[in-house]
Amino acid sequence: QVRLVESGGGLVQDGGSLRLSCAASGFAFSSYAMSWYRQAPGKEREMVARITWDGDSKIFIDSVKGRFTISRDNAKRMVYLQMSRLQPEDTGVYLCSVETVDGTQWGRGTQVTVSS
Repeated sequence: QVRLVESGGGLVQDGGSLRLSCAASGFAFSSYAMSWYRQAPGKEREMVARITWDGDSKIFIDSVKGRFTISRDNAKRMVYLQMSRLQPEDTGVYLCSVETVDGTQWGRGTQVTVSS
């Protein structure tokens, strides 16, 4: 059974930083690309960043390029999202996700709130 557990969210001021973590279990983690999504109030869920199984390729939405980085540790079955120069527009629930043969799997998310 796939399990994704996010942590590291919180309240931060405009310009601050946070590091999100996602602990994965129940599937062959090192074989799958992993993604971070966010869900802001009243907005559609959007993919923020994605990293390939080996960490060699990463993509980001334009609004976070140069501010966010994604990384993974296959030995620890962890994926991270380092967020810097946070802006109020980055506020939302951040979710870890993986696409498996059984479909898209989601964690419960961690709340990130950026105050202006």
